[in-house]
Amino acid sequence: MKSLFNPADRESLAHRLADLERGAVRQWGKMDPAQMLCHCATGLEAATGARPMKQVFLGKLLTPFLRGMVLGERPFRRNSPTDPAFVISDARDFEVERTRLATFIDRFIQYGPAAAARQTHPFFGRLSGDEWGRLMYKHLDHHLRQFGV
Repeated sequence: MKSLFNPADRESLAHRLADLERGAVRQWGKMDPAQMLCHCATGLEAATGARPMKQVFLGKLLTPFLRGMVLGERPFRRNSPTDPAFVISDARDFEVERTRLATFIDRFIQYGPAAAARQTHPFFGRLSGDEWGRLMYKHLDHHLRQFGV
């Protein structure tokens, strides 16, 4: 299964991220490319502990039923729900956000799976380091596909 902790998977995402253009047209959703980059970096802030989160009550109820589906092989579906803390609706600078995302990807990798396992996901709660690596890969893949890269 693909993971941000796997160097080959990470390299593939890095190439796709480099191919993303400021004017790329979204295939679904509401964000423009700069907002998407900010959204993904914000998710990695939670994964690194830079943005401490608590699990929402609904997540505590539904995680047992959704965990396998979300962490499985299948890509995220289009227009999946977004935690309000991760909604980006204001204008963002594309290059600033691309650099910020790359910085948080590097930080996530440097911290490693053990540090990721100490973080709380706002919906799924505690995840193993391996689960965080898979989830962050799938999240980035989802949004890069959103813009055709």
